[in-house]
Amino acid sequence: MAKGWESKSVESQMDAAQERREPGKKDELTEEQKKKNREREGLRLARRNLLSQLEASTNERYQQTLQAALDDLERRIEGLKA
Repeated sequence: MAKGWESKSVESQMDAAQERREPGKKDELTEEQKKKNREREGLRLARRNLLSQLEASTNERYQQTLQAALDDLERRIEGLKA
């Protein structure tokens, strides 16, 4: 579980660094792209929150519920990448 989270964290950091290197590129985004980026970032924040809860949880049923929610968020994030 931790390795997946770490790789996503590294990916997010790389994306942020790329955006800082290309400041003019942000101005070229359409409103639809901006909306998609905001939604993606919200989903990433929700994912981080779920991961934190999952790591802290000791109840197996709750962990299963959190894992299902996490899987759904990851599908939605992937859907926004396309």
